[in-house]
Amino acid sequence: MPGNEAEHGTTAAPDNTTLGAEVSSVVPDSSNTASKSSEKQESTPAATGLSQSGDAAAISASNAVAAAPGPAVVGEQTPPAEATKTGAKDEATEDKKEADSPIQALWAYAQGHDHKEIWGVNLADPATHVPSQIILQKYLNANDQDLARAKEQLKNTLDWRATNKPSELTKKTYASDKFAGLGYITSYPAEGASPDNKAVFTWNIYGGVKDIQKSFGDLDAFINWRVALMEVAMIELDLSSATKPITADDDPYKIYQVHDYKRISFLRSPPAVRSAAKKTVELLAMAYPETLREKFFVNVPAIMGFMYGVMKLFVAPKTIKKFHPMSNGSLLVHEFGDSKVTGLGEKLPKEYGGKGDELCTVGKQLSLE
Repeated sequence: MPGNEAEHGTTAAPDNTTLGAEVSSVVPDSSNTASKSSEKQESTPAATGLSQSGDAAAISASNAVAAAPGPAVVGEQTPPAEATKTGAKDEATEDKKEADSPIQALWAYAQGHDHKEIWGVNLADPATHVPSQIILQKYLNANDQDLARAKEQLKNTLDWRATNKPSELTKKTYASDKFAGLGYITSYPAEGASPDNKAVFTWNIYGGVKDIQKSFGDLDAFINWRVALMEVAMIELDLSSATKPITADDDPYKIYQVHDYKRISFLRSPPAVRSAAKKTVELLAMAYPETLREKFFVNVPAIMGFMYGVMKLFVAPKTIKKFHPMSNGSLLVHEFGDSKVTGLGEKLPKEYGGKGDELCTVGKQLSLE
């Protein structure tokens, strides 16, 4: 069934790839991160018009001086060849600025958009605003530092957030007969409660689906619910309070995902599930890049081993390392020995080997009715 997905892009296979769209939609979830389509540079109409008017005025003035009788010179005119050189030099300088500071180039690009909020953070100058630096760097990381692709993905995200207002979806109430027990969020802060030390989990309990058509048949309702779950997880991550910038190699602001397939059949994938999986993969890959720390597929049947082997043929090695299929969910407790959260495994819900209460008790769900 569908889930998230967004992760680090690579040339071979972006890190937003989920386990075969959750294994050919029978185990749905995040594929390709950034759109490869060529970027369309946008110019501000008012500024363009002003520039054209200025050029016309300069040409007219130049013609008037040339046509005037006598040798009188009114002021100094920049020779056309010199002006061309100056323009080329300015353009080269701007290109060098972008190459030297792609983060600032992304920020300049974002400033031209009417919507500037991502994951609860209002974008500001990344030179002085760490949360903005984190977000913009994630877009570069997701696209292997390719600025053009990062710009396009950022634009697509801002367009989508402006239109769909995902932060407002977290405040809505969802039908319990469709989504009750299917998605939870838990968070475990380390000492000091610093966002870069917090462990945030999303739990997708696909074995809890009681009626496939109800849960996945209304595609818009499912996507709204799934996006809201992801938004709540990002709020739990608390990027707005972050004080530690990230780099291409060091980014602690990510979430764990657990997909529980207990009691689910891997041998059937109805059209409603396939549609939901495809839409989820595409949307979350685009709008939530570089948000996956590790993904655990638990309580999966033996056939998963075969599917996992197939996935290795199509997914980048650095991505496949983040996927952990396991047939026994209670073994999850042993997977977090290197976490900054002391004893993280033992804090997990008891059905996953921890000493915490059951997930349905400690996990946060969206508002249901």
